[in-house]
Amino acid sequence: MTQLLTIRTLVGPAGAVIELTGELDHRTAPEVHVALRGLELRPGQQLVLDLGRLTFCDSTGITVFLAARNYALAANAAIVLAAVPARVTRVFRIAGLDEVFPTHPTVEAAEAAWRPAPS
Repeated sequence: MTQLLTIRTLVGPAGAVIELTGELDHRTAPEVHVALRGLELRPGQQLVLDLGRLTFCDSTGITVFLAARNYALAANAAIVLAAVPARVTRVFRIAGLDEVFPTHPTVEAAEAAWRPAPS
């Protein structure tokens, strides 16, 4: 069986980076939820979702992004998207989610823009 989605979790200077490769849909969304629950986000950190290798995203994928946002906010952390494919950007604009998720062209740009919360 072909693997539809690969999830790689890294820890950067700003916090966790989740790299999604492949198809994000109703079959693979539960895998991302499991990865989110396994994260240890601390207040002031940033969760970066790297979508540069995402080849497909349906409406279930959009709900995954919203769940990730809720998870980050519950931990008093920020969330940003990096390398968002044009087809996903279009859907985000139509749904008004481009106003909800800050985006950056690369993970490196997202990490460079991160500013830790004042102590």
